[in-house]
Amino acid sequence: MEKNQECMYCMEDERRDNLMLEICELGVSTVFLFKEQTYKGRCNVVYRGHVKELFELSADDLSAFMKDVAQVAAAMNTVFGPDKLNYGAYGDKLHHLHMHIVPKYDGQADFGSTFQMNPGQTYLTDGEYQELIGKIKAQLQ
Repeated sequence: MEKNQECMYCMEDERRDNLMLEICELGVSTVFLFKEQTYKGRCNVVYRGHVKELFELSADDLSAFMKDVAQVAAAMNTVFGPDKLNYGAYGDKLHHLHMHIVPKYDGQADFGSTFQMNPGQTYLTDGEYQELIGKIKAQLQ
């Protein structure tokens, strides 16, 4: 598929790398851990081809993408034990198909409400990021 020169996901550049860390590749997606961890375990499942909307995918690719999303959600549920997982596919300003998977915990940030895109409150050490990535990756293999 053709890469969009304006897209941080297609270009795999510092805009993306400043926000998130790669965990692994799945069937048709790449999985990332957000550096901002107000919602412990928050990930992003990014479709590898540059499409804007779900309906642009073939039935097989749509099924494969949603399988990737479900696989990541199951892994996050096992690793983090959230009270609820939130899913978000917005892309108003970044037109590349991706799905936020956000663990939510009763009594913690924004439970019962919409998660914030970047609260800018919680960052980890390199070691802590690698520990989280290792736990998630172990569930995805």
